[in-house]
Amino acid sequence: MISKATIDKIFSAVRVEEIIGEYVQLKRAGSNFKGLSPFHDEKTPSFVVSPSKQIWKDFSSGKGGTAISFLMEIEQFTYPEALRHAAKKYGIEVEEDKKEFTEEEKQSQTDRELLYKIHEVANNFFQEQMRETEEGQTIGLAYFKERELRDDIIKKFQLGYSPEQRDAFTEYALEKGYTKEILEKSGLSIFPGYAEKGVDRFRERVMFPILSFSGRVLGFGARILKNNVKAAKYLNSPETEIYHKSKVLYGLSQSKQAISKENLCLLTEGYMDVIALHQVGIENVVASSGTALTNDQIKLIKRLTENVTILFDGDAAGIKASFRSIDLLLAEGMNIRVLLFPDGDDPDSFSRKHPKEFVENFIKTEAKDFINFKAEILLTEAENDPVKKAEAIRDIVKSIAFVQNSLKQEVYLKEVGNKFGITEQSLFNELGIQKQIKSKEFSPNRESAKPEIQKLQKVQDIFSAINPLIILEEKLVELMLKYGDRILEKDLEETEDEENKEVQNIKKEKYQITVIEEIINHLEEDGYEIQSSLNQKIVDDIKIGLTENQIRSGNFFLTLMDEEVTSKVANSLMNVHELSNWEKHNIYFKREDELVQNIVQDVIYRHKREFVLTLIKDSRKKIENSEEKFSAEDYKKIMLLTQLKNKIDGELNRIL
Repeated sequence: MISKATIDKIFSAVRVEEIIGEYVQLKRAGSNFKGLSPFHDEKTPSFVVSPSKQIWKDFSSGKGGTAISFLMEIEQFTYPEALRHAAKKYGIEVEEDKKEFTEEEKQSQTDRELLYKIHEVANNFFQEQMRETEEGQTIGLAYFKERELRDDIIKKFQLGYSPEQRDAFTEYALEKGYTKEILEKSGLSIFPGYAEKGVDRFRERVMFPILSFSGRVLGFGARILKNNVKAAKYLNSPETEIYHKSKVLYGLSQSKQAISKENLCLLTEGYMDVIALHQVGIENVVASSGTALTNDQIKLIKRLTENVTILFDGDAAGIKASFRSIDLLLAEGMNIRVLLFPDGDDPDSFSRKHPKEFVENFIKTEAKDFINFKAEILLTEAENDPVKKAEAIRDIVKSIAFVQNSLKQEVYLKEVGNKFGITEQSLFNELGIQKQIKSKEFSPNRESAKPEIQKLQKVQDIFSAINPLIILEEKLVELMLKYGDRILEKDLEETEDEENKEVQNIKKEKYQITVIEEIINHLEEDGYEIQSSLNQKIVDDIKIGLTENQIRSGNFFLTLMDEEVTSKVANSLMNVHELSNWEKHNIYFKREDELVQNIVQDVIYRHKREFVLTLIKDSRKKIENSEEKFSAEDYKKIMLLTQLKNKIDGELNRIL
């Protein structure tokens, strides 16, 4: 178990904007940063990061919290895993509290955690095999050296080698205590009928670990080096609970910072393309690993940049096959350029022939806008065949229909018209047809829309039935979280001398009280029962703090790592109005934190008033539903409550 002292160090060192900046392209918005939500499809940024408060809030999905809770959400880390990841990033040594785990706790490790662990073990095994065995050095390391890779690059991409022995890793893992079941689930080992002790999936191959965004090993790509065997040149890990090929990009973990910094992602096909470009110093590059680009992969890129340059090696068939994937990029509002390397070259071979400056300049100057590139390819292919030419034009306009910006669409149509000798009106007509086709393909039918309509109706019903008392309760808890330690100045009330039955005019004196103490006193004085279980949890913690002479406000709860609580704290601390820079419109108004005293007093009175109205309503209902004769005391209670309500109304008018 990670010690409390270490957790405190991590929370002190971690910067929420740095952690999230590795996953989301953030842009300054006043004192905050904004970006597109990594949890929800959106066109307008609603994901907000506050460096001053060290919290984030995703207004599209409703999620929010600290840097640690963000890691838990985005990477599906456990709390300890998120802490360890942050500790590693900030160079903090993790101290453990010595604790003997029960058998039940030992068994509580999930398959998912074990899958991550077994892949980490396998990755270390393959690297050691290449570095420390004669076979690994002679075959694996020699191959990478032949490809002119430096030691630092081999280490950076954690390249390794799986030996010829058919059960080398399986035997190693079993001896370390890993079960047959977890080895099978990982796909690292196979247990066929003819080999009950298991065999390795990867044998006599160089190994390319495939990492998650944060750097955890999810699976492997493996290349065979022999040409005289009937086996696939490349072999990938199978789909598992942690590895989904369509949701990862090779090299993203090593390239994410450079992509964000350069505001450009270079997209290649193969592992070696990524590695070779890194070796010359061009690091903003990832690979789709030979598969068609998917929406999930596009979203990974879009977190960091909207600009993509696709690097092709000159294979015409491969280029045409990728057109559908590029349409998906256009549909996401990405800016796409395409670079075609000279015949016989790919990113790997080209970068080994030339220095960094030459390669960078070649990419910058030779890359073409995708629509123009596609038009040139199809126009050349169509030659003078009118049928092929018409099909080519339709295909190009279909891609233009995916472009989000209408001004860009018009410019593209003009350029295509000039290239093909077609009138703009004909192209606009075709664009309208393609848009209709696209809307039919992507819009849900009535039946599939029903659940969403029902869900919306449910939300509307909930809002129509909201109890004002609960709204005010939420506000009281929010005030304690935001301003709990703020000092209020209160007047001592006038007192009455009972002996002389005369009112003694005592000069009003001031006393100080914190927001938390004032609100807790109010709740206890009226015997109010908290309506929300989450609010009750927070109030109970606040009360425990008071007994220990602690004022527990927002920052205290952020370190507790209760997902519900941290999200609520983020909601409380991140105001929607903070997202707008009103001053640039010459609009100035007092901020909430400048009016805390009045707001606290106002909300307490409003909550008290609503509570009294609830008591009056309940009493009247009891009278109406009762078959017994009601006493004068019952009516007197309603009268006194009504008088109290009128008195509160007077106080509210005085505050206003």
